[in-house]
Amino acid sequence: MENKKTVGLAFTGSYCTFSKVLNEAVTLSEKYNLIPILSDNCLKTDTRFGTAEEFVGKIEDICHNSAMKSIKDAEPIGPKKLLDVLLIAPCTGNTIAKIANGIADTTVTLAVKSQLRNNRPIVIAVSTNDGLGANAVNIGKLLARKNMYMVPFGQDDCVGKENSLVADFSMMSATIEKALEGKQIQPVLV
Repeated sequence: MENKKTVGLAFTGSYCTFSKVLNEAVTLSEKYNLIPILSDNCLKTDTRFGTAEEFVGKIEDICHNSAMKSIKDAEPIGPKKLLDVLLIAPCTGNTIAKIANGIADTTVTLAVKSQLRNNRPIVIAVSTNDGLGANAVNIGKLLARKNMYMVPFGQDDCVGKENSLVADFSMMSATIEKALEGKQIQPVLV
C-alpha cells in the first residue's frame, strides 16, 4: 500500500454543509488517510439534515477510521505527530473565534492546539453566518497566522444573509496540497 499523508478531517456544527463536505471526503479518502475528528455538537445533535448517529456512521465509513470523539482522543495528535494536515470542514464562526483566541476546550480546538505544537498545517473551510460581522476580525487573525490556511471562500447569499461566508468545499484538496508546501492557495476570495 502506498504511503498516504494523514489528514485529520474535523467537523463542527454547520449541519447544512455536511453533505457537501461528505461528498468531497469520498474523493479525499482516495488520496489521503482520513481520521475523522468530531465536535460534541456533531456527535449529539439530530437536525433536519439527519441524525447524529447517521452522520457518525457515514463519516467513519468514508474515512475507514473511527472518529476522535473527545479531548482525550485528540490530545495525542501533538505528541505522537499523528497528522500531516488538519482540515476543519465545516468550521463554524464559534470554532474560528476559539482558534483565533487560543481557546482549546473542545475536541476540534484541542486538535488544532496539538497540530500547532508540531508546526504542521491547519486548513480551515469556513461556514459561518457572521463572517463579515463579528467574526471578521477572527478570520483576519487566522489569515495572518503561521500554519493556518483557508479554503477559498465567499458570500453564499449576499442578499438574504449579507454577513454569511462559506468555503468552496470543492477546493479542499487543492488547499491541502498548497498547505503541505507551506503556501496559501490563491485566490482566497471567490
